[in-house]
Formats: sequence, C-alpha cells, structure tokens
Amino acid sequence: MKTVHNFNAGPCVLPKEAINAGIEALKEFKGSGMSVVEISHRSKDWEAVMGETEALWRELLNIPENYKVLFLSGGASTQFLMVPFNLFHKKAAYLETGVWAKKAYAEAKGLFGEAAVKVASSADRNYTYVPKQYDIPKDADYFHITTNNTIYGTEIHKDYDCPVTLVADMSSDIMSRPVDVSKYGLIYGGAQKNVGTAGVTFVIVREDILGKTGRYIPTMLDYTTHIKDGSMFNTPPVFPILIMNETLKWVKAQGGVAGMYKKNVEKAALLYNEIDRNKVFTGTAEKEDRSLMNICFVMNKGYEEKEEAFMNLAKERGMVGIKGHRSVGGFRASVYNACPKSSVEALVKCMQEFEKMLS
Repeated sequence: MKTVHNFNAGPCVLPKEAINAGIEALKEFKGSGMSVVEISHRSKDWEAVMGETEALWRELLNIPENYKVLFLSGGASTQFLMVPFNLFHKKAAYLETGVWAKKAYAEAKGLFGEAAVKVASSADRNYTYVPKQYDIPKDADYFHITTNNTIYGTEIHKDYDCPVTLVADMSSDIMSRPVDVSKYGLIYGGAQKNVGTAGVTFVIVREDILGKTGRYIPTMLDYTTHIKDGSMFNTPPVFPILIMNETLKWVKAQGGVAGMYKKNVEKAALLYNEIDRNKVFTGTAEKEDRSLMNICFVMNKGYEEKEEAFMNLAKERGMVGIKGHRSVGGFRASVYNACPKSSVEALVKCMQEFEKMLS
C-alpha cells in the first residue's frame, strides 16, 4: 500500500489495527463461515460485539450509570433534528460557532420558530473564535453547543457549567480529550473522526431528560425507541460498529482518553509552533480557541499567490487532505487520534522546506 500522510477531515485516518480487524471480519466473522456483513444482528456473537462496544464507551469516558449509550444511523445531521424533537418543550438555546452549529440551529428553528434562540454567534469574524460573553436563558429546555468546528479550526476546550441541560455535538473531538459526561444531558456525533468510520452515530443521553415533551415523536426519531431495543429497533450498521469497537480497543491500548489527549496536545503544539514561526504561513483561529483536531492556516501577507505551489509540494511529499474548506481557503490539517506524530513532523518539514525555497 502507498504510504501517505492522511490529514483528511473525515472520513479520516483510522488505526491500522482497526482496519486489519475489519478486513478479517469481512472475510469471516468469529469462525461463523460468514462475513460480518452477512450475519444476523440478533446472533449471540453480534450481541456480544454490541455489548462490548457499549462497555468500552462507558469505561473510556467514565459514563455514569444513569446514561444510555446508543448506536444509530443517519449521522450527526439527523441528530440536529432528533435533539429538538426529544428535548424541546418551550424554548431551546443554541451557540453558533460554525457551519454545523448553524445547521443544528436551523433544524430547531424550522421546527419551533422563534422559540429556538441563538444566544451568540462568531459569524461576524468568519467563525474564527468561540463567543465568551452571552446569557443562556434560564427557561431554555436545553443549550446546544458544537465543541469542535472542523471547518474553521476552533474548539471549546472545557466542559461548561450550564444552568440548563447541556447538549453537545462532539463529532470531531470525542475521545480526543477527557470529558466530564455528567455535565451534559446529551452528547452525540458521527463516528468518522475519532471513533470509527462513517455509517454509525453515537448518542450518550441521560435518561431522565427524555419523555417530557408531551407530544408525539416519530418512532425512528424517538430516543426511547432505540433505548428499549438496545440500538437494534432496526438493523444496526454492523460493519461501522465493528470498526468502532476495534478503534475503541486501540484507544484503550494507547492509554485511554488521557493518553490520547497527551499525544494530541503534542501533535497540535508541533504544528501550531511551526505556523507561528514560519514567515510564509499564519493561523486563522484565535489562539485561545485553536482546535487540537483541525489546524487551519493560510498564506501570510505577500505570499498569497504561492498557495498552489505549496499545495503541489505537499502532494509530492505525500500529504493528503490538507486543502482548506472552500469557505475558508488555505490549508487544514486534521490531526485526529489516529494521525501519527510522524505525519505532523513530515508536514512541518515540508513547510520549512517551502520557506527555504522562497528565501
């Protein structure tokens, strides 16, 4: 297989151990004579995988017993709809810190109009910071945040003390840093950043916040439907869950979430330090809000016309997925859990090489 440095924003780099285990399970699952994508999801062998995957989530994040862990389809985008369907009663509050936060708010507003309120937004500076000064309505049923913004490279680095139920989309930073789950009513996200491949969505929900809307919730959009049937009301996405299972085993072997966090801080510091030092590049996000997962940078003033030249050099050096999102431009290096430090070092070396070429 060709060696590349994979900085894709998602789907993204996965642990080789998880990929190899997935390949073997595709060929034959646990001596069954069948592929994992052929077996019954009601079989004992598959139920064991479901149970083990939930147990890994609980262990790695120290999830309290009064929370349920679900594995669903539909991606985080479906959760933008499921959250208000399940939690909204009179008012919902949203913090807008990027495209995905904006989309989550739009779904709530589409359902409940002016009762869905935006408490603050960083759109005024193209989402390059996380708002700090705002008031959360005390009568809100929940406050929704997006903890990491993949497009703009900002991240909320702490667990908020919130006066109402806190809901978080953690699609792109789950398992990358310690999280106090007890401060949240609900955490959700797509798996395809740090915990697996596209096709499965995780939901961690405190059970006592459900069943209070007083209205009909469509069956497939009702969290209680999936809680009652152990995430198997309908056929679950078996292969993505298997990859999630293997990825979580890998996280555990790396020292758990604490171990991952230490490595992620080191990787991010290595790249941010080069961005700040290098005369050719500059970061786009405010320093205090810089993401550990998605590192965004552009050409410094006077070097803007050299963007294509650097992109070509990076490709020659095996860099994949570093082109910035079209709404930001420039470059983005997504350094998720499975991105090795050696890839970050290779990118830094490439940046230094490019600077010397322009000297």
